[in-house]
Amino acid sequence: MTFKSIITSQIASFCLTTALISSYSSISISQNIPQAVGPVPTENQLKWQEMEYYAFVHFSTNTYTNQEWGFGDDDPKIFNPTQLDCRQWARVCKEAGMKGIIITAKHHSGFCLWPSKYTEYSVKNSPWKNGKGDIVGDLAKACKEYGLKMGIYLSPWDRNFADYGKPEYITYFRNQLRELMTQYGDIFEIWFDGANGGDGYYGGSRGTRKIDRKTYYDWSNTYKLIRDLQPKIVIWNDGGDRADLRWVGTEEGYVGEKNWSLLNAKGDVPEDMLRHGVENGEVWVPGEVNTSTRPGWFYHEYEDSRVKTLPDLMNTYHHSIGRNGTLLLNFPIDKRGLIHENDEKAVKALAKAVKDAYSVNLALNKKASATNIRENALMFNASKALDGSKNTYWATDEGITNASMTIDLGKPTLFNRFMAQEFIRLGQRVKSFKVEALVNGNWKELAQQTTIGYKRILIFPTIKASKVRFTILDAKACPLISNIGIFNAPQILTAPSITRNQAGEVSIKADDPESLVYYTLDGSIPTTKSAKYTGTIQTNGKTTVKAIAVEASTKKSSETAEEKFDIVKKDWKIVGIADEKAYKVIDGNSHTAWYQAKTQALPADLIIDLGKEVTLTGFKYLPWQSTDGVIAKYQFSVSLDGNNWTVVNEGEFSNIKNNPLLQVKTFAPSNAKFIRFTALKNTKNDNWAGYAELDVITK
Repeated sequence: MTFKSIITSQIASFCLTTALISSYSSISISQNIPQAVGPVPTENQLKWQEMEYYAFVHFSTNTYTNQEWGFGDDDPKIFNPTQLDCRQWARVCKEAGMKGIIITAKHHSGFCLWPSKYTEYSVKNSPWKNGKGDIVGDLAKACKEYGLKMGIYLSPWDRNFADYGKPEYITYFRNQLRELMTQYGDIFEIWFDGANGGDGYYGGSRGTRKIDRKTYYDWSNTYKLIRDLQPKIVIWNDGGDRADLRWVGTEEGYVGEKNWSLLNAKGDVPEDMLRHGVENGEVWVPGEVNTSTRPGWFYHEYEDSRVKTLPDLMNTYHHSIGRNGTLLLNFPIDKRGLIHENDEKAVKALAKAVKDAYSVNLALNKKASATNIRENALMFNASKALDGSKNTYWATDEGITNASMTIDLGKPTLFNRFMAQEFIRLGQRVKSFKVEALVNGNWKELAQQTTIGYKRILIFPTIKASKVRFTILDAKACPLISNIGIFNAPQILTAPSITRNQAGEVSIKADDPESLVYYTLDGSIPTTKSAKYTGTIQTNGKTTVKAIAVEASTKKSSETAEEKFDIVKKDWKIVGIADEKAYKVIDGNSHTAWYQAKTQALPADLIIDLGKEVTLTGFKYLPWQSTDGVIAKYQFSVSLDGNNWTVVNEGEFSNIKNNPLLQVKTFAPSNAKFIRFTALKNTKNDNWAGYAELDVITK
């Protein structure tokens, strides 16, 4: 943030506060108005934060090659969506409660979704609309029609461009930025991915290009160009000069419970800082939580049954927006050019659940008292946190950083959610707080937490109380609380988990041990008339298991859980490895793992005897959920005798460092009795290869 932008924001904050004072005719302008504490947000950052929830859309040639990261050599002719409809994207996002859409105008492959005049590697050389189409332009029109803001993702890394890594690429990169910043109206956010440099097509040279992502793009001048062309924009960047927004260090859909919207002005930002911010940071850089509706960012048909469930999405909502962040939720656009119906159904269910949970604020305009009110002034009393306005706030006297306000609900009331917001125009202040409820004449602590920021939501078991006490335990300066909300959210049942061990025994487990579980093995949707789960189920081959959890008293059911299992592994044997722990790789339990010895330099082989000859069409690799031993490049071979091998698939697990989820690779049908998985390289470039699970896909 520049000095000019800080001063501009502080002036705006002062003007707003002064305007509020003037609305109270009995109050003098000379009253002790709180001064800003530490860095404060710009107007652009405030408007962005108030959006709260918006969409990502990932769409490219990757969609048609089953890849997460394109290599840069795919023929544009494969890009030919038959039903592409940006209006459908906008309609789904609007109905889901989202406020904008960020489109991957160019991902790492270099393929452009607009007819850039600076490259031939774009939609203009695809069969779609006979090369006359412009997806970015179509989306801009759709966003305008549906009242949504539009953002742009432009990958700094380009695996197609011949001069990537040279100064000439920066000219090309900025020329494309100019196109995107000038041809499509207002852009609310520009997104620069942190993946930079590596192997690629690079105009046919097929090599590896390494760059210094902090200096190569000359970010300060690139930022200046963007701000000159789009003065209302915010910039997201995971490398180089500090931008307006920050990554939160994970793509799993959460930010830390303690979350300061601040960073140091310069220097590296390790994972802990990404996750939690810096309490005494020098610049305002709030966190944006980015995650996908599915395991991957691009569309894969095999993930149609792996769309996040409603409980998963609600957890993401609470762990992003409810922790002082925003939520950027991705839709992998399918091969038709549409948001898939499963993803549409999921986000609409989330919109309904959020509305059901938070449409009725039980604290709105209720009576309230406080242990301290700034100068005992009406404009700062406790009622200002309950009036539903973002521009008024309860404030304490200067130097008072420990104070309580008590909300009188009027009668014993059921609730299970508590929401608080700070008046962040004057800085983020609260370090810790707690919430208590008056139950049968006694105060009971419901939760104790750290930061608040723009918005904090706490979840706890449903309780019945007549009064609620909110206590600031510590703050940087006098706290300014603009809103308090108390809600009674309906229960959402979580779908049960389904696992199968090496012997083929299926186990189904509900989160709530009191729930009943019903299941099917024929692919049909289970109901309470389906088989009731009472213990492990023996299976002997390919099986699709679907299950629901049912609350016994109300008969309400969860969403349907589904797992597809391939051949049973009971006859599988690991070859050439004496360590019995290696069998954790095929035990069917994602919570166990095995690592090859660090003394064994990569590449390292893992050979499995399948017990019989089968026809394979792919394999699955699940890394252990840590940063160690995550395999990034691999080779997969098959054999009928364990001596003569044929390589059937090799490549990279794109983005596995940031998204260490199940990796699925397919290949042409191949007969095999033995498989050999070779770890070529891991994400840390050391000699450790780790496995949670390895499985095969049969014809």
